[in-house]
This record gives sequence, C-alpha cells and structure tokens, in this order.
Amino acid sequence: MLTLFLAGGCVEALENSFIFFPDKQIDVTPRDWGLTYEEISFTTQDGLRLNGWWIPGTGSPLTILWFHGNGGNISYRLENIKLRHDLLGTNIFIFDYRGYGRSEGRASEEGTYRDGDAAIRYLHSRSDVDPTKIVFLGESLGSAVAVEMAIRHDCAALILESPFLSIPEMAKVSIPFLPIGSLLQTRYDTLSKIGQVSVPLLIVHGEHDEIVPFRHGQRLFEAAREPKEFYPIKRAHHNDLYLIGGHAYPETLNRFLSRVIGGTPSP
Repeated sequence: MLTLFLAGGCVEALENSFIFFPDKQIDVTPRDWGLTYEEISFTTQDGLRLNGWWIPGTGSPLTILWFHGNGGNISYRLENIKLRHDLLGTNIFIFDYRGYGRSEGRASEEGTYRDGDAAIRYLHSRSDVDPTKIVFLGESLGSAVAVEMAIRHDCAALILESPFLSIPEMAKVSIPFLPIGSLLQTRYDTLSKIGQVSVPLLIVHGEHDEIVPFRHGQRLFEAAREPKEFYPIKRAHHNDLYLIGGHAYPETLNRFLSRVIGGTPSP
C-alpha cells in the first residue's frame, strides 16, 4: 500500500505520493462483466461530485457499501465485484473517493471521510435500500474509512480486508530507515478507533500479505469488541484474498452475513 517517493524533503509531497494512488481512467464497467448496474452521481457536503456504481442483488436483503483501497479506481475491482455479486446475492454500492476515477477533487484523509458520509446519505435516500441492513466493507486503505463510518453511522456489520493499524505504523514498515511517523498529517489511526465499533465485525487477512503485515490484522482483532471473527487466508497476499481464498472465502462471508440478518451473534 505504501511506496516511497521523496520530493525535495517535503513531508506533504511525501504523504501525497505514498498514500493515494488514484487512476482517473475508467475503461470498463459492470456491464462488461455481465452485471446490471446504475451509474450513480452524488454530492459531498463540501460540494464535490462523486461517482459510483449500484449493482442490484439477487435476493439478499443486505446492501454492501464498499470502501475500496488506495490504488486505481472502482473499475479495478470488477472481477471481485462479479464474484461477490454471484456468490453473496447482496446489493453492492461501490464508489470512488474524491480524485479517483470520475470523482472530483483531490484525496485526503478528511476528504475520504466526507466521501463516506455522502455515500451513506445517498444509500439512505434510496427506497430500495433497508438502512438497517447496510454492511460496510473496507479493503486496505478503505478499512480505515469503513471503521470511521461505523463509528459515525449505524450499520448492520463491518467487514475489514487487509486492514492496517495506522499510517505512521505503515510508514515504519515501508520506510523504516526514515522515522517520519510523527510528522505525518495523515493518520488513519484505526487501532485507536476499532474499540468503538459495536456491530458484528469480521477481519480478513492474508497470512502472506507483503504490504500490510498479517500482525496488523491480528492486533486490530485483539483490540476490537465482541462480537467479532478473524479469518486468516493461507498463502494469500495483499491483493489476492478473493482469488486464493476460493469458494471458502465467500462461504465464510455468507455465514457471517446470515448471522447478521438473523441477529445471531458471531462466535
């Protein structure tokens, strides 16, 4: 998730270069993967227009609100979206943060939180969405956004994939020879927040994650409140959880989501 690019010793330039990797180009859509979808445009409280995709489900009453990682844009997740849609049957709403894809603006920590707030307001405005059955899904950088949203807003459950403790902790991993953690303005301090999450929680992490150490997921799980589950995926790295996990992974998600629907606490 983090790579180093030093620009004249400027911490701000360093932050911009190793945290956010947006791609503005979108060449494929869910239709190219055989999925029915709606192109969605909605507005943040600070006036930016964001872009997203609504993919209707096939029977489940749940809606997954997807907070993606720091690279690319929503089109980079299409194979994963297709798999989840076919095997889970939930509605899926995935959107691009400011500065990503067709969304306006420039990414920042506070900006991504505002974007999350706006996405939730949009979902609540839809007559075909049950606001009590929205599940927040955060992948990598999006896990930090999803945790913040789970503190600010009601949700049915929270799923974190390859989550990290904080940006300063990630800086120690990626650039251990340059102790800049205390200088960084961007924090995404998930470790300090995870204990405030009160909904059912599932943390998923690849045991061979080469970007976010496996121990980050373990520490977050230890700090989280019940009900909670931890699902390690053997041989999985940072970006291949859904591939290496095979059908066992969506089956685990299905069991977790079924307990959410039924109101049964996770073991």
